[in-house]
Amino acid sequence: MSATGLERATARMRDAGMPQLAIDVFADYYHQLEQGRTGLIPEESITPITQVDDLADARFGAEEQAQALRRTVFVKLNGGLGTSMGMDRAKSLLPVREGLCFLDIIVRQLQAVRAATGVQAPLILMNSFRTRDDSLALLAGHPPLNPDGIPSDFCQHREPKLLVETLEPVDWPSDPGLEWCPPGHGDIYVALQTTGILDELIARGYRYMSTSNADNLGAAPDGRLAAWFAASGAPYSPEVCLRTPADRKGGHLAVRRSDGRMILRDTAQTPDEDMRWFTDEHRHRFFHTNNLWFDLVALRDALAVRGGPPGLPLIRNRKHVDPSDPSSPEVFQVESALGAIVELFDGARPVLVPRERFLPVKTTDDLALLRSDVYELDADSRLRRTTEGIPLVRLDPEHYKRIADFEARFPAGVPSLREASSLTVQGDWTFGSGVVVHGDAVLGPTERPMRVEDGARL
Repeated sequence: MSATGLERATARMRDAGMPQLAIDVFADYYHQLEQGRTGLIPEESITPITQVDDLADARFGAEEQAQALRRTVFVKLNGGLGTSMGMDRAKSLLPVREGLCFLDIIVRQLQAVRAATGVQAPLILMNSFRTRDDSLALLAGHPPLNPDGIPSDFCQHREPKLLVETLEPVDWPSDPGLEWCPPGHGDIYVALQTTGILDELIARGYRYMSTSNADNLGAAPDGRLAAWFAASGAPYSPEVCLRTPADRKGGHLAVRRSDGRMILRDTAQTPDEDMRWFTDEHRHRFFHTNNLWFDLVALRDALAVRGGPPGLPLIRNRKHVDPSDPSSPEVFQVESALGAIVELFDGARPVLVPRERFLPVKTTDDLALLRSDVYELDADSRLRRTTEGIPLVRLDPEHYKRIADFEARFPAGVPSLREASSLTVQGDWTFGSGVVVHGDAVLGPTERPMRVEDGARL
């Protein structure tokens, strides 16, 4: 490993205007990489969580919900570019339904709650250096979101990508922006401190914070959840859902045997030989939605005990410096998970929520579902399921993984999936208009481009 790697990397961060706390956190993870740490959590080191609180048992009136909402701020994690889907701008700007993108729908969901309760709960985006300008430009087309003094966004820090072989910061002159990466959602705790937003929110009387991914339109502002969390007295509550075979790759909570602390384990933190346990929906019954609730004072105090850095477990992501070019050099992106904060708190209380609170778009398979007639936007801009079950969509990644390819093969929109159990597409198929899928449908494989004719029933 390079003796100058850390020095060069931190100098690069300093020159880019990164605050000292962000540099210190990066340096700590760098030392862990040098020591050969992987951040892996073996199955033998944890025990599954088998019982959690259930939101279905909560009973709160309209005034209790409004009181909780008055002290709640909603933060949407909006740093993702959707590079795995071939995008180079904020994923939240991707059209989802009726010409509306994720951010449009998020704003409408907030406005619906405000109209129903009379509470002007703030919405703040956590952007990355790559998503900020486009996202704020879109928000400028909506009425002002927040009371005076509450910003509409704050920005994640950025850090150098590190060459796998040497841990030197990578140089990529053809696109210097690709030399940098955000430090994962776990950077929110550092960013809330370095921007002063955490102290400012507390000073303005806000006590609770709800965070969720911008690509999860199920996580709309919810008065009942806010009231439940306020009444719970918990410092922190992650929302969880019951796992199904379709959720086997989702992160989960567990208890660490060595100290009895509740922790979060993600796919990237699971040894290959333990993936059979990680993906066992019977052993690990609940999956982590990344919808989180915080007591802001408890968060401030927990960070103060550590002197500022949250001390979250390392996630070592191995990627290519140019995600679109698999021949480009391999790099480590040093990250931490938002939900890993659970181990800092005594008394954290996971809460079981309906599956409708978890509707992420990580692939074009997910996007096809949300654009189909399986869902509709209701009067409050919430996505409501029109079917009893959720069909499983599997599109050939060679032809549908990238948004441009996906759009080209569904020029008239995705087919009707209301009567479907599953749709599997193998090979290169372009769909006509008015196509209806019934039961379990399989197309392909095919060696040449094919077309599903208008009005076909599969």
